[in-house]
Amino acid sequence: MTQFLPDNLLKLFAPRPPIPYLPPADELTIEKKRPKYQGLAEYLNLFEAETKPPPPKPHIETKEEKRERWRKEKQELLAYKIEQQIAMWNPADNENATTDPYRTLFVARLSYDTTESKLRREFEAYGKITKIVIPSDKENKPRGYAFIEYSHKSEMSRAKPVN
Repeated sequence: MTQFLPDNLLKLFAPRPPIPYLPPADELTIEKKRPKYQGLAEYLNLFEAETKPPPPKPHIETKEEKRERWRKEKQELLAYKIEQQIAMWNPADNENATTDPYRTLFVARLSYDTTESKLRREFEAYGKITKIVIPSDKENKPRGYAFIEYSHKSEMSRAKPVN
């Protein structure tokens, strides 16, 4: 097939001349004669006498050690923050806390559409309500339960269903 190509393209397929052989410039490193290895005993007197111990080897922290150190530091910081919050916590400052747990009724499985006024209307039949708290999440969506605090313990007992 290449015999039908023009001369200028046939020159591209022509073999190249062989690479000329050149003898090595120097003898091979393997064949060189080298002096035999000798010990260092004759040179020991040139070194200064070791009067002080060598410096300690520096400790380089591995990834696992670093990760463990960071984990411990984080735990210590968290424990410190919790201690500070416990020391500064005052239950009287909490606006959601009830004053007496024996006068508080827990109502669960509420509809998310339930409001404080609907709860007050339904549960005021059992007694005077002091406070109603409906906890909500970060998006201000109700969590589905509420705490109703009555003025007396007997009123709360009347509102509680008997099993």
